[in-house]
Amino acid sequence: MKYDYLIVGAGLFGAVFAYEMKKKGKTSLVIEKRPHLAGNIYTEEKCGIQVHKYGAHIFHTSDKRIWDYVNQFVEFNHYVNSPLAVYGDELYNLPFNMNTFSKMWGIRTPKEAKDKIAEQIKELGIAEPRNLEEQALSLAGRDVYEKLVKGYTEKQWGRDCKELPAFIIKRLPLRFTYDNNYFNDPYQGIPKGGYTQIVEKMLEGIPVLLNTEYSAYMASENRPSFKKIVYTGMIDEYFTYRLGALEYRSLRFEEEVLTGVDNFQGNAVVNYTEREVPYTRIIEHKHFEFGKQPDTIITKEYPAEWKKGDEPYYPVNDEKNNALFAHYSRLAEVEPNVLFGGRLGQYQYYDMDKVIAAALEMAAKQVEL
Repeated sequence: MKYDYLIVGAGLFGAVFAYEMKKKGKTSLVIEKRPHLAGNIYTEEKCGIQVHKYGAHIFHTSDKRIWDYVNQFVEFNHYVNSPLAVYGDELYNLPFNMNTFSKMWGIRTPKEAKDKIAEQIKELGIAEPRNLEEQALSLAGRDVYEKLVKGYTEKQWGRDCKELPAFIIKRLPLRFTYDNNYFNDPYQGIPKGGYTQIVEKMLEGIPVLLNTEYSAYMASENRPSFKKIVYTGMIDEYFTYRLGALEYRSLRFEEEVLTGVDNFQGNAVVNYTEREVPYTRIIEHKHFEFGKQPDTIITKEYPAEWKKGDEPYYPVNDEKNNALFAHYSRLAEVEPNVLFGGRLGQYQYYDMDKVIAAALEMAAKQVEL
């Protein structure tokens, strides 16, 4: 048998591409190394709760076209992301807004908050930030940096802020309103019943092989043939790391079922911003869908150094890695009939709406050929 496309990866990018090709009468076979569909947006029901197995995913977009597109597969609720931050015995609202500043300094007006931040920035006298620490201090002052940025960032990156380049933080979202909505996008929510069903519906009628790793599959004797490959895995792995390995940050998750506890922390997402606390945040999954179950499930999220064999979550888009990716991109350009897509194939962090948009763009270009 011959397919038009072999799609490597049953995550959001691969699923959107396969769905669009099916509408155009093209055939696809999807292979996935994990034992389930949906990649990192996979949700699994436990105790009547949809558990986000690979970290919190909140769908948000300013693009009505993408919002309408994803709503054809599932109904979304009205969840608004309003995380909290714990520093010692202090509790702050995120993003940094008037609730944050009022709690931190005992002030009430935007002018008081702006004056306080400007005063701290002036005292520091940083003209040209040489690293991430100086960049953050020059944007938000000492209090916000020390309590809400420093420890969390160092845990995420596994390095002291003085060792990280300034360009990682181009800006800090300082909002001088009493609004705890983390995203400015007009469209936001969580799918009722979880994310997995979106990919399941996209891939209806399309053959999928789970627990199937790309290189082993391609080496098998009885596999079908394909006109083209859509590869959503790591681009450096595809080229057998011949130019060297790109760097990523990984994550480790510790999930706990708390029997008889109906509400552990009162919010879906609580960040822990001290470096001494080993995890960056605790997710309480039931709050994504306003659950009333008698039990609850929490996940502690631990950042980790990535090594080959680990799951890569965040590309390390510093100058060195971006330069290496540019070399791999040149190899990809001359690779016959292989299209590289998604977060790992394009070595770029994508929100879900941007993943969908990129997959739609790639599919549209294929239709034009």
